[in-house]
Amino acid sequence: MKQIFVFTAGIVLMASACTAPRNTATKTMNTGNTTNAEAGWISLFDGRTLIGWHPYQNKNPHNWEARDGVLHCAGSGDNTSATHADLVTNDTFQNFELSIDWKISPKGNSGVLYLVQETMPAAYQTGPEYQLIDDANFPEKLEDWQKTGANYAMNTAPAAKPAPVGEWNHTRIIVSNNHVEHWLNGDKIVEYELGNDDWNARKAAGKWKDTPEYGMSNSGHIALQDHGSEAWFKEIKIRKL
Repeated sequence: MKQIFVFTAGIVLMASACTAPRNTATKTMNTGNTTNAEAGWISLFDGRTLIGWHPYQNKNPHNWEARDGVLHCAGSGDNTSATHADLVTNDTFQNFELSIDWKISPKGNSGVLYLVQETMPAAYQTGPEYQLIDDANFPEKLEDWQKTGANYAMNTAPAAKPAPVGEWNHTRIIVSNNHVEHWLNGDKIVEYELGNDDWNARKAAGKWKDTPEYGMSNSGHIALQDHGSEAWFKEIKIRKL
């Protein structure tokens, strides 16, 4: 998640931008990813190194380490974006199912972003975000669109049942053409269509109204967010649909 704040009118895009054709990024699979024993799955994390990943736009020193099968974001301890460095896949993906396990620190805040382009100052300005946060103990008031599993600033996830903070959760994100699903611990919690009337209306009524690049690509990077909090990720794999 980005900055926490409350908005009233909020986000959006001009209707012409909402309906603009989506860009298509080229998928490459040449970064040392390993094929999972399960047919069709590709591991995005070897459990030991950051091979296949880089800091967003390679701009900032990153706060990430790989150890004992876990990608750990040490965080910076504050919400100053200048100290953050999202971790981004070298590869881009179109029409996929992403599977990932994660846990968050007390009062922590993070996210998994997808369809990300490295064209804007921050990953969340182009890619939708599956929100990860300590709903119960976050030090600021959260809107429903800021809570765990939500499509950040777009779709709430009222049925989400995250594990207690410090315990592992299992997330799946499915992108099939313009159809997107968020799953948490075996339950589907968000479902939406990129670019349909409802999506355009949400974009035009909220945080992304002045961010025409948001959600406009049907292919892009996966990004793990550094929002200043500790977060842990493992069993990161993807398969083409």
